[in-house]
Amino acid sequence: MPLVKRGRVIEDPYLRIVDDEPVPDGAAVIVPAARFLADAAELTRRSAPTGLIWPNDRKVAELAPWLDRLALIALTFPNFRDGRAYTQARQLRERYGFRGELRATGEILRDQFLFLTRAGFDSLEVKKAADAAAFAEAVGRYSVFYQQSANGFAPVQRRRLLGAVAGGARVATGAEMAR
Repeated sequence: MPLVKRGRVIEDPYLRIVDDEPVPDGAAVIVPAARFLADAAELTRRSAPTGLIWPNDRKVAELAPWLDRLALIALTFPNFRDGRAYTQARQLRERYGFRGELRATGEILRDQFLFLTRAGFDSLEVKKAADAAAFAEAVGRYSVFYQQSANGFAPVQRRRLLGAVAGGARVATGAEMAR
């Protein structure tokens, strides 16, 4: 499945571990939520990056004790109408201060991409290879926003005020920040 990250189509550096499959040493892995919760102490001591797939019907508060040791959290969209993972992403970024990679996975449509990045997602798994380029191109489509977001881009009014305070210094656009 193609992976889009920061406006580029890339190879996924993470191996998906299924159920009770052994976790290889030294490799970045993504494990199912149940496996992670059962083996959290062991998995968070690994030297290689560890991520997990988190279902959208569980509270992200359950992950709070381990957030500083997780490299990636993949949030699931079981269908394009189910937006609970947007809320989970915002909570992870804003309430819990998660700075690792947030990945959207599941049933995602092209027109949702901008909302995903605004909610704090860094990467997304694309089911159709033909959609990957469209998702990657969408990152640079808009450079200013009026609303606050979880992805760290300041709204245009705040950027204008910062520019005035900084003596008119240029403030990077969202597309430039994504590079």
